[in-house]
Amino acid sequence: MTPGNDAMRRRFASLVSMTEGALSECFTGDPPHRALLDAMRYSLNAGGKRVRAVLTLEFARAAGGGERAALGAACAAEMLHAYSLIHDDLPCMDDSDTRRGKPSNHVVFGEWMATLAGDALQAAAFERVLLSPLPPERTARMALTLARAAGPDGICGGQALDMAAEGKRLAVGQIEQIHARKTAALFMACARMGVESAGGGDALVESAERYAESLGLAFQIRDDVLDVESDSETLGKPAQADAYNVKSTFASLLGAEECERLIREETQKAIDALAPAFADGAFLVWLARTLSERKG
Repeated sequence: MTPGNDAMRRRFASLVSMTEGALSECFTGDPPHRALLDAMRYSLNAGGKRVRAVLTLEFARAAGGGERAALGAACAAEMLHAYSLIHDDLPCMDDSDTRRGKPSNHVVFGEWMATLAGDALQAAAFERVLLSPLPPERTARMALTLARAAGPDGICGGQALDMAAEGKRLAVGQIEQIHARKTAALFMACARMGVESAGGGDALVESAERYAESLGLAFQIRDDVLDVESDSETLGKPAQADAYNVKSTFASLLGAEECERLIREETQKAIDALAPAFADGAFLVWLARTLSERKG
């Protein structure tokens, strides 16, 4: 019998709770640099969907491993994501004053402290992976996976392309190049780290990455649509920000109807990627469909 939506929602909430509990224990104490830790915790514990952590934990389970053993990698993914959002919001980047319904990090702590908080979160992410209670060869592979998602072929490369594109009209293929790095790369790393934490083989890794790549693209297209159609209160950040920054997006180039078609197509590609490698992919199927329909 296929588990119902209520069971899936409970599982999602359980994985989020596990992640939140672990993250709440990070960067505590009262060292001389407590102000830096406060800035790090402010963004790390500001909420969010925790999709990246959930991907890591669920792929660990689906690959035959333990969720607890993958918790370090799940937390690391959220640290890396938090760092990227702090830097995204800086005046020299997207210049956004709000994030998740709260003042952005640099508004609260100042620009230089926010920059350092992002830097420290990125470093802490790798420390967290490498301290995972797993064989050293697994933690080394996971750290390499995360590094590739963070660097020039991942988040930083995507952000560089995104900033350079402001004020220019891009082709759809160019937008895909940006978000393959800026969004999908970390999704793929999370799925891969989950499998790697369980010692999964190449077939599982390939299937997980294909799922996460399509999931990440659908996720970004939905983001672009919501930026146009939703409001700032629902989004927790300024709506129509892409238009304000004169950025080409999937929504501005393709329109809502074609974006919806692409979201459905990429979501189905993600689902199709799970078989036959993952015998129990019901939760991941539910997750892909749920994220494709989100309103915020």
